[in-house]
Amino acid sequence: MTMSETNKQSSLIPMAIVATLFFILGFATWLNGSLMPFLQQVLQLSPFQASLIIFSFYIAVTFTAIPSAMIIRKVGYKNGMALGMATMMVAGLLFIPAAKTQVFALFLFAQLVMGAGQTLLQTAVNPYVVRIGPEESAAARVSVMGILNKGAGVVAPIVFTALILSDFKGFVGKELSQADIDAMANGLILPYLGMALFIGILGFAVTKMPLPELIDDADEQQPGQVKKALAHPSLALGIVALFVYVAVEVIAGDTIGSFALSLGVEQYSVMTSYTMGCMVLGYFLGILLIPRVLSQQAALTISALLGCVLTLAIVTGSNESVVISTLLGLKSVLPDTLLLIAVLGFANAIVWPAVWPLALSGLGKLTSVGSGLLVMGIAGGAFGPLFWGLASGGVKSAEAQQMAYIVMLPCYLFILFYAVKGHKMKSWK
Repeated sequence: MTMSETNKQSSLIPMAIVATLFFILGFATWLNGSLMPFLQQVLQLSPFQASLIIFSFYIAVTFTAIPSAMIIRKVGYKNGMALGMATMMVAGLLFIPAAKTQVFALFLFAQLVMGAGQTLLQTAVNPYVVRIGPEESAAARVSVMGILNKGAGVVAPIVFTALILSDFKGFVGKELSQADIDAMANGLILPYLGMALFIGILGFAVTKMPLPELIDDADEQQPGQVKKALAHPSLALGIVALFVYVAVEVIAGDTIGSFALSLGVEQYSVMTSYTMGCMVLGYFLGILLIPRVLSQQAALTISALLGCVLTLAIVTGSNESVVISTLLGLKSVLPDTLLLIAVLGFANAIVWPAVWPLALSGLGKLTSVGSGLLVMGIAGGAFGPLFWGLASGGVKSAEAQQMAYIVMLPCYLFILFYAVKGHKMKSWK
C-alpha cells in the first residue's frame, strides 16, 4: 500500500464521522420548518409569535459563537463536538416538559439551547472538513458536506410528519378541542426523546472514535485586525450580503409550512422538503457549472435576479392557481404561490458559496479574521422570519402572510448590488 493510499484510508473514518455530524446539523436545523407551523396550530400562535420559534434558534449563534470558540480552544475539537451534541441532547429533552405543559416560553428556551448546541458543534466540526484531507480537494469536501446538510432538510420534515402528524389527519382548519391539542402536543414527546438519546449516544461515541485532534496555529489574533478587515468594503458588504441571504434562506425554508397551513394545505409539515429539494438541485448545478460555465460573480447575479422575480411573483400571484402542480403532475395539487416559495431554494443555493470567496478576496493575512466575521452572517436567520411575521401584521390570513414575503425583495436587491458592484469595491471613498 502506497503512502497516499494509507493517508486516504486514515482519513476515511474521520470523514465519515464528520459527514454524519453534518447530516445531524442539517436535520436539527431544518426540522424547524415543520415545528414552526405545528406549534402555530397547537398553541394557536400568530405568524409573529410563530416566527419567534425560529428567532430563538438562530439568535443563539449571535450570543454563543465567541464562547464556543473559547470552549474549543480549552477542551479541543473532539471534546467540543461531544459537548455540542450533549447540549443538543439536553435541548431535545427540554421539549418533553414543554409539550406536557404547552408553555410557549419553554419551547422557545428549548430552541435557544438547541441553537447553542448547534453553534458549538458547528464551530468544532467545520475545520475538520478543510484540514482532515488534502488541501487541493477541500472545496469538493465542503460541497459534499453542504449537500448532506441540505439533504437532511429534505428528510427531516418527512420524518417529522411520519412520526408526529400521521395520526392527526384532518385537523387543518378544524377548531381543536383541548383533547386534540393535548394529543398533538404529546405526540412530540417520544420522537424528541428518541432524537435526544440518539444524539447523546453518538456524542459519547465520538469521544471514543479515531478522530485526530486538530492543532491550531500558535499565532494569536493581533489587536486591531477586525478594524483592518472591515476597512475592506468587499468584506464588510459581504457580511451584510450573507446576513440578508441567510434571512431569505430561512424565510423560504421555515415559513413555507406556516403559509401552507394558512392556505389549508393538509401536508403543511413537509413543505420545507420541497424548498430543500430545490436547494440540493441548485447545489449540484453549482458544482457542475462553476467555474466551468459560469463565474462566481455571474452565478450570484443570476441567483439575485431570480430571487427578485420569484418574490414579486409570490406576492402578486393567485393562491387559487395550481398551474405548476398540474404541469409537474404532482399527486397533491398545491397553489402556485406555495411552490414558487419552494423554488426560492434553487435561487438561494449558490449565494453562500459565491459570496464567501468574493468577500475574502485580497484579504491576505486577514483572511482568518474575515472568515470569522462572515460566519456572523448566520444571525440573519433569526431576523428573516421575524420581519416576515411583523410584515404579516400578526394575523393568520393567507393574504397577509403572502404579502409579507415582500420583505425578501430588498434582501435580494442588496445581494444583486454586491454581485454587480459591492464585491469590487476596494475602498469606501
